[in-house]
Formats: sequence, structure tokens, C-alpha cells
Amino acid sequence: MSKGRAEAAAGAPGILLRYLQEQNRPYSAQDVFGNLQREHGLGKTAVVKALEQLAQQGKIKEKMYGKQKIYFADQDQFAMVSDADLQGLDAKIVALTAKVQSLQQSCRHMEAELKELTSALTTPEMQKEIQELKKECAGYRERLKNIKAATNHVTPEEKEQVYRERQKYCKEWRKRKRMATELSDAILEGYPKSKKQFFEEVGIETDEDHNVKLPDP
Repeated sequence: MSKGRAEAAAGAPGILLRYLQEQNRPYSAQDVFGNLQREHGLGKTAVVKALEQLAQQGKIKEKMYGKQKIYFADQDQFAMVSDADLQGLDAKIVALTAKVQSLQQSCRHMEAELKELTSALTTPEMQKEIQELKKECAGYRERLKNIKAATNHVTPEEKEQVYRERQKYCKEWRKRKRMATELSDAILEGYPKSKKQFFEEVGIETDEDHNVKLPDP
């Protein structure tokens, strides 16, 4: 054992006694070791020996809890607490609990507000965004002005005429495609090769070859 560890072990009983009295709650040897190891450099063996020594000397109490021993301060050394004092402590606990809940709620509100502010645009960013929107609006106004000033507007009659012609040509397209399909199918009945080979030999190009689709009626 190193000199530092030996000194810590020698002072372990005093450290543990003071700790248990200050905390005034039950601990296992593992709990005490975990709580004080970093601060005082106590080894687990030194903690166990010191607790057993204090218990034998009657300075702390020891009880079996399942398969492990629990250590706590001797309650006889503490002054008796009256019912009135207990009620006062209970009331204080209730008040502090309510205060903690209120503070937690305030923290949540502030965190939400901070998140909102963090995600919002800064003043320079907002000014830049406004300028870009103004520029965009000016472009739309100029475009609208040009449209209104144009003299080549399509009249409703002209529009209707275009629709009628479209329907006419689509109808003719559909009719001719059906005729071509029926004719090719009739030829293919006696053709020894595949449909694709026939089209290639004859030089037939389909709508699908050019990714063209017949519009819906």
C-alpha cells in the first residue's frame, strides 16, 4: 500500500463517520465507496474495515438488508423532532417542491423561446430577404405590365377554335393508329419473324419509339 493510500485508510473512520452523520441516511459499503472514492482516495477494503470498526464501536448502526449490510448514523445523537416540527418540515417540502416545479416550467418556456429565437432570421438576414422579395415582386409587376400591354391576346373564340382542332386531329390520330395496328396484326399472322423484326424491315416507327403518348379524349 502506498503512503498516500495508507494515510487515507487511517483517516477513513473519521471521514465515514462525518459523512454518515451529515447525510443521515442508510448506505451500503459499495455506496459509500462510490461516493467518496474520488474525493478522498479511499479503497473499498479500507471503507469496509472502517464501517465495521465504527459499527463495533457503536458510533454508527449496522443492519442486514437481504445479503448486504446497511450502515447509518446512530439516531440517538440527534435531537427529537416534535410533530409540529415535522409538519413544518412537510410544509416546507411542499413549498419547495412547488417552487421547483414552477422553475422547471419557466426553464421549459425559456428553452422553447430560445429555440424559436435561434431558428429565426437575424436582422441582416431579414433585411436581405426583404430586398430579394422586393426585387422578385418588381419582376412580377413588370411581367404583368407587359402582358397587359400586349396586343396579341388570344380571344375566347380563338381559344375554342384551337381546342376543336386539337380534338379533331387527336381523333384522326387515334383512327389511323387503330387502322395501322389492325393492318400490321393481319400481316403478322403469316409473317415468320417477330413483330419487332417486321417493323425494322419495313421501317415502321411507333409512337412509343419517340416517347409520344396519344392524349386522352
